[in-house]
Amino acid sequence: MNKEYYRRLVWNRLESEDVALPPYPVHGRIPNFLNAEKAASLLATLDEWKNAKVIKVNPDSPQRWVRMNALREGKVLIMPTPRIRDGFLALEGVDAVKASTIKGAFIHGRRLRSIDELLTNIKRIDLIVEGSTAVNPWGERLGKGEGYGELEFAILKELGIVDAAIPIATTVHDLQVLNDRLPQDPYDVQIDIIATPTRVIRVDRIRDRPSGIIWDMLSREKLMSIPLLQELFYRSGMAYNKNIDGRNHL
Repeated sequence: MNKEYYRRLVWNRLESEDVALPPYPVHGRIPNFLNAEKAASLLATLDEWKNAKVIKVNPDSPQRWVRMNALREGKVLIMPTPRIRDGFLALEGVDAVKASTIKGAFIHGRRLRSIDELLTNIKRIDLIVEGSTAVNPWGERLGKGEGYGELEFAILKELGIVDAAIPIATTVHDLQVLNDRLPQDPYDVQIDIIATPTRVIRVDRIRDRPSGIIWDMLSREKLMSIPLLQELFYRSGMAYNKNIDGRNHL
């Protein structure tokens, strides 16, 4: 079974059990789900959450409760902009309800578009919270299929803002937790903690995380659409080995 099979399985299951919430359609998204706030509340009881001063959270709808909790507790919230095209946003000391939405985060957050802005404003991230379509007890995760969560991790890892041991959590509905092994690629980032509305699952990861950006697996389209990636590409010296003008695509 390929990745798309498991994504469709979960999307269909959430719809058939009537636990999917807007935005619709659920297919093609990190699905919003009934009682997402309870999953966020359970996550907030863990030591990894309590000890974290800086938390990166994805911008999708079901994790709005996670972002809200972080801001209410006075943590620094780092949120990637959609498709990382405008870098990241840093939020602190702002209205938790208003700033937890994508629109509100753009209004109230500081935009960190360049490597220098990231390194100046973020010394270290203590916890990452990802949105997921499907997860399993081995820490294998599937997103919606575009790979931006993996790229966000890789960018931050290249810059030394996160390391391979950083705890990574996700909040999902219980129906999104599968007992099957999920297909994984070399760039996929495994998780440590699954919080659902009813329980917390601590996984025993069976794979190491990527050491950074795997340039040979990065499409030219993504490279050209994300300024931060282009900056890293040139700073890393990759431009001397490959060019991005169409003659030798990544």
